[in-house]
Formats: sequence, structure tokens, C-alpha cells
Amino acid sequence: MAVTTEQTPITITDLDEAKEVYRQKSFRQGLYDAGEVVMAGVLVNLHGDEHRARRRLENRLFRRETLAHYEEELFPGVIEETLAPHVARRRAELVGLGHQLMMNLAALNAGVDRPLRTPEETQRLYRQMMKLIEGATLAHSTRDHAEVSAEVRAALADFDADFVGPSRRRREELLARVARGELDEAALPRDVLTVLLRNEDDLHLPPEVVVREIGFFLLAGAHTSATAFTRSTDNILRWLQRHPQDTPLVADRRWVQRCVHETVRLNPSSPTGVRWALEEVTLRSGRHIPAGAKVVVDLVAVNRDPAIFGADADEFNPRRTISVEGVGPYGLSFGHGMHACIGQELAAGVLADEAAAAKTTG
Repeated sequence: MAVTTEQTPITITDLDEAKEVYRQKSFRQGLYDAGEVVMAGVLVNLHGDEHRARRRLENRLFRRETLAHYEEELFPGVIEETLAPHVARRRAELVGLGHQLMMNLAALNAGVDRPLRTPEETQRLYRQMMKLIEGATLAHSTRDHAEVSAEVRAALADFDADFVGPSRRRREELLARVARGELDEAALPRDVLTVLLRNEDDLHLPPEVVVREIGFFLLAGAHTSATAFTRSTDNILRWLQRHPQDTPLVADRRWVQRCVHETVRLNPSSPTGVRWALEEVTLRSGRHIPAGAKVVVDLVAVNRDPAIFGADADEFNPRRTISVEGVGPYGLSFGHGMHACIGQELAAGVLADEAAAAKTTG
């Protein structure tokens, strides 16, 4: 049996084992180790008490009433504004459109103000965001890593000067007005930057970590959602070519949601999850994980297990039904346990049956 080292990671392809690895406190996040130029100190890279404390604060932004505020009051205007020039030209390049649209939506959640709301301002933010994405995914870059890191640090400085700094000053002024009784708390923006600033005394975050945290929420919300948007559109169009009788369903938000979930199951934003074992662990299956081992969760294999998702698990099928209890329609694409994607319901929406149950009980 081969000795487990950094060069020979342990690969997990079983759903139950994957869930256990994600839940175990003995495993720390390892997916972004190479991208510390952007990811150092951000929520997804934290572990233990530090992760728990910051997540508890930021979780408030992802309660269903807040998500309803985004979807019903904030998003429609941003979507219309972003789509307008493409509608006027009657054409759009889907990948670029997806990144612009999702970036503008993610900016609301992150707390990145766009006061000018001009195409030039959008393009400036877009260029900076794409460079931050390059930093976060540095492990996959074929370019010289030191050179890319230098470019990313410059982009972070520009991002701070152009967007985070002005956004921070505006929120600090609003918070001061609330403290003086001049402004009701309900008038405060519901975004990550406001939460961080309101809890500065508890978090003690250096300014550069705040910039990276806001950058992370921007790039995570935009990049992964833009990719899912493009793939979902392609899958829907291909499905309708084969099943033209389903064409009227594009007006049904629940059906479109099922298409998105199925797309995310087949193509998770990262095909793997990575964890480092902080101590020796034996999983319930009997698999032994030595301390220091690199554990790779093969999400593509987990999400396409025919025993769970059916004989056609490798295919796009929005009519799919899953009989295994506790398995979402998107598999483990949003992770599981303590590091499950904090913005899962913002990205994928509330499951239709859960939304109906909430209305019934509410």
C-alpha cells in the first residue's frame, strides 16, 4: 500500500465519506492554498473558532428575509440596467454578459458601491475582478506565479482605491449617523462590508483583510454564478431542441431552477474539494486518514453516482427525481458542513418545496 504524502492524495468518491470529511473539524480547507495573495484571511480559508465567529456574523446576510429583499427590491433594477445595452443591440456574448450581470448583483451583497453606474465604471470593476479571480485560482495558472501575484496585488490596490475605500467611507458615515440617532438602522445597506464595519471591535481585521474579504465575496458570487449561468443556458437550449414540448416551461421559474440545479450538479464550480488532515482520522467507513494527508473530494464522481442520481447520472435531465434522502438536486456542489457555501440560497434559490413549506408555516 502506497504511503500517503502531499504527492499521493487520498481521493474520495463516495457521498457519505465526502459528507463526513466536510463535516469533520479535523480537516481544514486546502483548495485555495496557492491563492493566498487574494484568499489569505478570508472566510472560506479560516478554520475553527475564527471561522465560526466570522461566519456567524456574515450568515445574517443570507437569511431568507434578506434574500427576498435582494431578489424583490434590489436585483430587478440591476438586471434591467445590465441587460439594457445588450437588448438594444439585440445580441450578447453570453460569457461576458454573465460575468457583468453576476458581478453587478454580487457587488450589492459584498458592499461594493458603483455610484456612477456607467459602462466605463462597470468595465473597470470587471477588469479588477477578473484579475482577483486569477489570483484565487493561481494553483491552475500556467504563468509565472510570482508575476501573477504582483499583478493581483496591484489590482487589489486599485480595487481598494476605486471601490472598497469609497464604499467603506460611505458606510462609516451612515453608521456614525445611526449611532447619533440621526438615521434608522433599517436605512443601512445589507451587505458584507457593513457587517464587518459594525463589528470591527470584535473582529480586529486589518484593512487589507477587509479588502480581500470584499473581493472574495465579489469574485465568488460573480465568477461561479456566471459560469453556471452560461452552462445552464446552453443546457436549456439543447434540452428544448430535443424536447420542444417543454418550451413553455421556460416561463416557469421552478423549472428553470431545476435546470440550474441539474447544471450545477453536473459541473460544480470546482470539480474537487480539498482538505488537509490536521490529525489522524478514521472515517465511519473504516477508511484511515493519516495526519497531514491531503484529501481530495472528487465532486464530479460524487455528483454523478448512478446509485444516487440514476442510470443517466452523466446526462442533463431537469426531470430527474432523487430517491435518496438528504441529497440535494445539486449534489455536493455547494459543499457540506462548516464550509458549505454561505451564499448557496442566493446563488441557487430556495428549493421550491422548502419555499412552499415556509409560506405554509409562516
